[in-house]
Formats: sequence, C-alpha cells, structure tokens
Amino acid sequence: MRTLEMWSLVIRIKRNDTFKGKRVHNIVLDILKKGKISGATVWTGVAGYGNRGKSNFQIEGISVNMPLLIEVIDELQKIETILPEIKEIIGDNGLITLHKVGIV
Repeated sequence: MRTLEMWSLVIRIKRNDTFKGKRVHNIVLDILKKGKISGATVWTGVAGYGNRGKSNFQIEGISVNMPLLIEVIDELQKIETILPEIKEIIGDNGLITLHKVGIV
C-alpha cells in the first residue's frame, strides 16, 4: 500500500485566548483559509495543564477555558508559508508542533 507524505500542524491553546480582542482560534482559522490550507479541525479538550497552569474550570458541570487543539494536514510548503503569522499570534501562549504523516 502506498502512502502520501504530508505534514500535520497541531496548535495547542486555551479556548478563551485572545489576540487584539479576537479569539485566537478564529484568527488562526482565518489565516489557514487565507493560506489555502486544505482543511482544519478544532478539537476541544476536557482538561489539561501546561506552562500557564490548569486548562479547565468547572462551574456547576460547565467547563470554562478548556484546552483547544487546531489540527491541519497539508503539504509542508503550504504550512511553512503561514507558520510565521501563526507563531506571531500564538507567541508563548501555546504550543505549535509539526509532524510528518503518511496519508493512506
């Protein structure tokens, strides 16, 4: 079976993160669309922790400021084009990883 070599970009942030008054995940999705990235998925986590502490807060069963993952799979060249702009938005408030993947 042949696999197609692509790259996975994963961005870890918190749901309530903002940049210049806008939610970071919405800004990142706009950048991805503008960069003609094939598609993206935003995943909501239940809980987590990292450099900025715990990523959930419970109020009567409702979690606030949960962790978010934005996942993209595309060609490395396309991802590298939008990466500097995304890094500027995320700064030290999240984690960006890049992984080689095989598409079946």
